[in-house]
Amino acid sequence: MLKSLLSTVLAKYKKLIWIVIVFQAIQAMAGLYLPTLNADIINNGVVKHDIGYIWTYGGIMLLVTFAQVIFSISSVYVGSRLAMGFGRDVRNMLFHQVNDFSSREVAQFGAPSLITRITNDVQQVQMLVLMTCTLILGAPFTAIGGVFLAMHQDLGLSRILMVSIPILAVALSLIIGSMVPTFRRMQERIDRINEILREQLTGIRIVRAFVREPVEQERFRVANDAVTETALTGGRLQALMFPTATLVINFSSVAVVWFGSDRISQQLMKPGSMIAFLTYLTQILMSVMMTTWMAALLPRATVSAERIQEVLHTPTSVVIAKNAVSKLSQTAVLEFNGVGFHYPGAEAPVLQDISFTVRAGQTLAIVGSTGSGKTTLVNLIPRLFDVTSGVVSLDGVDVRELAPEALWSRVGIVPQKPYLFSGTVASNLTYGKEDASEDEMWAALRIAQAEDFVRAMPGGLDATIAQGGSNVSGGQRQRLAIARALIRQPEIYLFDDSFSALDLATDARLRAALAPNTSNSVVVVVAQRVSTIREADQILVLEGGHCVGLGTHDELLADCPTYQEIVDSQASVNGEVS
Repeated sequence: MLKSLLSTVLAKYKKLIWIVIVFQAIQAMAGLYLPTLNADIINNGVVKHDIGYIWTYGGIMLLVTFAQVIFSISSVYVGSRLAMGFGRDVRNMLFHQVNDFSSREVAQFGAPSLITRITNDVQQVQMLVLMTCTLILGAPFTAIGGVFLAMHQDLGLSRILMVSIPILAVALSLIIGSMVPTFRRMQERIDRINEILREQLTGIRIVRAFVREPVEQERFRVANDAVTETALTGGRLQALMFPTATLVINFSSVAVVWFGSDRISQQLMKPGSMIAFLTYLTQILMSVMMTTWMAALLPRATVSAERIQEVLHTPTSVVIAKNAVSKLSQTAVLEFNGVGFHYPGAEAPVLQDISFTVRAGQTLAIVGSTGSGKTTLVNLIPRLFDVTSGVVSLDGVDVRELAPEALWSRVGIVPQKPYLFSGTVASNLTYGKEDASEDEMWAALRIAQAEDFVRAMPGGLDATIAQGGSNVSGGQRQRLAIARALIRQPEIYLFDDSFSALDLATDARLRAALAPNTSNSVVVVVAQRVSTIREADQILVLEGGHCVGLGTHDELLADCPTYQEIVDSQASVNGEVS
């Protein structure tokens, strides 16, 4: 999974990768050349008391060190740009993939998990790329070159390398192997803490209203402690790596001094060669440690890459047709023909055999008990879901054969839970129409019965709207969402229980203002109050996902028992008469 993700995105960075490799190779070779120069100075300059020799080779060492510093800085700079570009591209891919998801895929992953995957998981893989480009790419050059140069200094001492390198590699590999399941649990528990935090912030009013702060604090504490415990477990395992590496390096260094001193006394090697061998040994083992340290990042990055790839490789259930229709006739006709919908894994369909036709200038109202499938039916029109049987057509064309822009440009939807974006009143209204003028905005607000309270807000159209519209009431939020749909002047209006937060008087005024402005459009209204829909051209009555009645208010009163029960229940509660 990690290899596939890296190869997919890094293909565009081949040039930068080769530049980093060259810079790291030059840096490594310069670092390997310094001990040899140092050995020559000690063996020839110091021993022979040749000051000129010392100055000459000392100057060369300074130049090599300067070159090493330059290439080190350059490789870090280029590597950082590569890693940051990688992170940007992966986040961009994930964002566009999630935007293409239908509501089914979003529900499958869950919003908290998707947020974690786009942020934390990408950061883990990006960190691996950064460390690889800035530190690890030079390690193989140092390790391999160091082995050859150490053997060149003294072949007898090279047996120490044959023992110390495998010991260090095996010890660190055992530690890293224990870290993989820990980091897998880590990402899952971060998902959980994001989910709880998101619920608590969104539902803060409910929490306070029911005095559930202690319960929610306990929920967060449990999730937070789980993340802390997992992080500590991973941290303890990581903490073992450096002491283990240091222990092996120090024992190896002692062995080099011990056996090297004996060889010097036997005049089998020179002092400078032993110092150079000791330096090469340290460089080799540090390279092995750096490589295994990258391997410590590898488990968590691998888990994160799997989670990223899971999102990228999940196809949306709403597929765009190859030869999608982009142009339709001007007269809107919405038709359901034997439509059914079945959630994956559900025992029974949510909707079954729904058929009706609504033409421009007509209003279809949908009523039914909670869970009867009203919202699901409305969501099938803009293809938030795709039907599992039957056909939903617009102007005689199956919506699955329409280009998304051609469909969405004709639909104005006000969802059951209206959502406003952080910004201003004007910025929220222009979501419906980007080039809307102030006159158009005020006209839409006037129809939606929102003009008075918007004018009373500081700044009017420039008044601040908090994220989700939390700084306005539920009724104001609904009316602003209705105005956002109206300003678009679409051919199909979808009002999914959009009048529930309005009082009867405001509801009546809004419906009266809507009528002349939607005379050339199809209007689909999901409502709970009979008073809202009794003037509709057609009323669709749903029960258990089935159509149990379709007709006008008077026709349904005469022959639809379910509708009669709805009317009677509201009449008894509100004192209304049918």
